[in-house]
Amino acid sequence: MTTMATQGAWLRMAAVSSSSSAKSVLKSTVTSSELGFLTSQLSGIRISHGPSDVISPISVPSFPGLQPIVARRICPFTGKKANRANKVSFSNHKTKKLQFVNLQYKKVWWEAGKRFVKLRLSTKALKTIEKNGLDAVAKKAGIDLRKK
Repeated sequence: MTTMATQGAWLRMAAVSSSSSAKSVLKSTVTSSELGFLTSQLSGIRISHGPSDVISPISVPSFPGLQPIVARRICPFTGKKANRANKVSFSNHKTKKLQFVNLQYKKVWWEAGKRFVKLRLSTKALKTIEKNGLDAVAKKAGIDLRKK
């Protein structure tokens, strides 16, 4: 099994040499020859064949806006998040651990919207909502309840 480093070295030698075996491996297509590139039959890597004979870097498509959707363990109302702490054994050996927020899914009655709103919030935020009201807490946190 060859690695990308050995394939790159082999393709570099094949692009530089003008022997008949290198020409049989590398095949020029109509659209790529207009752009000045050769396409390898083995892996489909584009190789530059200009005056400098430099191999173009392998381009990997990147999508900066797309990231995996993960429900973070942060309360949107209070901003509480996980605390880094030490787990201490009997021998006083300390290892790192995370103390997560007590997040709960809860349907809360929204008086202004005349409906229930399903929220994922901490128990501390639930106590604050019971004391001050959902509208006041959402406004302070900058959360628009109409979207949910």
